[in-house]
Amino acid sequence: MSDDTHEVLAEVGPRLRRVRKERGATLAGLSEATGISVSTLSRLESGLRKPSLELLLPIARAHQVPLDELVGAPPVGDPRIRAKPIVMNGRTHWPLTRQPGGLQAFKVFEPQRKLEPDLRVHEGYEWMYVLSGKLRIVLGEHDVVLAAGEAAEFDTRVPHWFGSTGEGPVEFLSLFGPQGERMHVRARPKGPGPA
Repeated sequence: MSDDTHEVLAEVGPRLRRVRKERGATLAGLSEATGISVSTLSRLESGLRKPSLELLLPIARAHQVPLDELVGAPPVGDPRIRAKPIVMNGRTHWPLTRQPGGLQAFKVFEPQRKLEPDLRVHEGYEWMYVLSGKLRIVLGEHDVVLAAGEAAEFDTRVPHWFGSTGEGPVEFLSLFGPQGERMHVRARPKGPGPA
């Protein structure tokens, strides 16, 4: 094994730990999401277990990051983002950001379907902008429908759910970040008032 390969493999463990912590995930939570035991995840992060595709692929899926970012693959010089869709529970997500941690952006497509809200809570802050269709958001005691051109933002520690209204498909942008990183939307200033 070349020195370069050994160095890249040695950096995988600390990178896995950093990505997990940036997302506010625990080893137990990641274990549940990936089916990999807590002890194996711990040994991977500490460098006591060599990373393999069988272990890294489910971790990349759980964190919604490209595999290259977990292994620290060198950039190839092409600036285009080649988003590979991620399908979870019938909803398709296209990642629009490539760096782990911090704010993550996704374009999301939800097919027409009527689902019962299953409210969840987790650390973070989310901002959504509807591109087409109607998006139903249940947030605590609020139950609202956003149409194309409308946006919402909320603390994900409040019980929440979002999805299609059942009247047709919906396409929206989602920005998600660790708790405390609120989105800032700048409003266009009004024109000059009366003289």
